[in-house]
Formats: sequence, structure tokens, C-alpha cells
Amino acid sequence: MNHEKKWLFIVNPIAGNGYAKECVEIIKTHVKEKQLNAEIVFTERQKHATELAHLYVSQGVQNIIAVGGDGTINEIAQALIDRKDIVLGIIPAGTGNDFIQILGFPERFTDVEWEIFLAENVIQMDVGKCNAHYFLNGMGLGFDAQVAAENYNPGLEVKKGGASKYLWQILKTLLFYKEKSMHLFANGSSQELSCFMNTISIGRRFAGQYYLTPQAIANDGLLDVCAVEPLKLFERFGLFLKVPTGQHVKSRKVNYYQIQELHLGFDEVVPYHLDGELFFDSSFEVKVLPAALSIIYNPQGSHFFKK
Repeated sequence: MNHEKKWLFIVNPIAGNGYAKECVEIIKTHVKEKQLNAEIVFTERQKHATELAHLYVSQGVQNIIAVGGDGTINEIAQALIDRKDIVLGIIPAGTGNDFIQILGFPERFTDVEWEIFLAENVIQMDVGKCNAHYFLNGMGLGFDAQVAAENYNPGLEVKKGGASKYLWQILKTLLFYKEKSMHLFANGSSQELSCFMNTISIGRRFAGQYYLTPQAIANDGLLDVCAVEPLKLFERFGLFLKVPTGQHVKSRKVNYYQIQELHLGFDEVVPYHLDGELFFDSSFEVKVLPAALSIIYNPQGSHFFKK
């Protein structure tokens, strides 16, 4: 291990209902044992993680470690895209922790995972881009975007609660969501259609247990798209029950494909999410950036990379 390498741990103290803050003492123990040249800092507000990552990269930090949920990871990664000399590491400490599945690590580290993590096995992974924003796991329009919107209070603050809150939001949205018409331009052709859900991803899992894009590979240079046609109420519940195992992709109402770039447009402003973070727009230019992020993964785990 290179003891001269500079490490930075960016901790979101409220992630995982405070679990991220509890991880600090564990981090200090491993930093001391490995004699790492490391610093620990805390985020204080939304987007602060991006600011901290930019600042410390300019000061020569080479390994930046996110300690929090998928939102914290996304914020930090915004500063590291196409910086292959800077390595991103993830200590999962959020509520859903969907992104960590890509890397082959579990949602909570034991001493075994810490040893693998600190061995610094690095791989280049793809990144998605929607308009001016990046996503690492996936983005959603339609049903799943509305579920993400239900996770926020009117002031765009994340509602408190554990993973069970997602189930309630999903069930409520299944009952009341109304599809909107959209324009799709992909592979040189255009069409107008209505979708119950349109998920575009690098990873596979969302909202804790739902494998919306179960065939996604995080370094194949492609986006995986799961587009679900309008569904009747009983069809919604039937399809929903198949998502945890990825069997929904066999339905005649599901169009599943891989692509490098696509454009989507709506006649009105609609919600959409990037790695669970909520945004609003009416036009979407989405593309993949191959091998745009250097990241620590577990080569021994069930990761989503091609070998």
C-alpha cells in the first residue's frame, strides 16, 4: 500500500438516518491500522459533497471515498468524471444503497469487506449523462420518477424513514399514476408513445430490491433501457411483483433494449430522477460515457462488470 497517497473520506452525517456518522470511528480505526494519509470531512448541505471533491482534488487528493447513500455518491462523482487519475471509493451508509451492488460489495461492510476495499482493486466504469447531469446507477421517467418525487417534501427535502417508506410510495403510485405522452428519438428514427415507466441505466437495482434493468453491465459502453407500455391497474400489480427477480422483462408490455444515446421529449415539465435525486424538465438528451470513472470494486463479489 502506498502510504504517500492522499485519501479523503467525505461523510454525509445524516445518511442512513445517521448510520454514516456512526461509521466514522470504524474509518478512523482502519486508517490508523493501514497508516493511511487520510482526512475525514463532513457535508453540511446539498451539493456540498461536489464542492468538497473539487476542492480536495485541486489539493492533490488521489482517493476520494464517499460515505453515505446513492445521492452522496452521485454528488462526489460529478467532480471526478473523466479524471482517471482520481479513484472513487464507496462505503455504503445510506438507506437504499442500490449503487454498491454494481461494485460487488454488500450494503454493510465487515472486516472482510474493509480488507478487500483497502486493497484498491480499481476498474473503469461507464457513466450516464442526462442533459448537464451525470448518473452512475440509473435515471427514471414516469412511474419510478413519480415514486422518487413522493420521497421528497414540498421543499425538496428527503422524507425521513427506512426502506419501508419506498414500498408505501410505490403502492400509492401504482394506484394513481397516469401515463404521459412523449416523443422518442433513437437510432435515427422517431416515434410518439406513452410509457408507464422508462428506466435508463448503468446498474440494475433500484429502490432497495427492484431489478428494473437486470441485464445491465457497468462497463459495456451501453445504456440499458426498460420501457413499460401503459398498464391497466391489475397489470401494474402483476408486473410489480415480477420486478424483484427481473422476470418483468419477459412481459409483452416491456420493451427492453440497449443503446448508446437517445432523446426524449414531453409537452410539459415532468419529474425525473438521477440516482434517486429529483429533477424536473421536458426535454432529455441521454447518453453513455464509456469508462469515465475510476472506482474501487470487489473482484471476488457479484459485481456488474464484464470480465
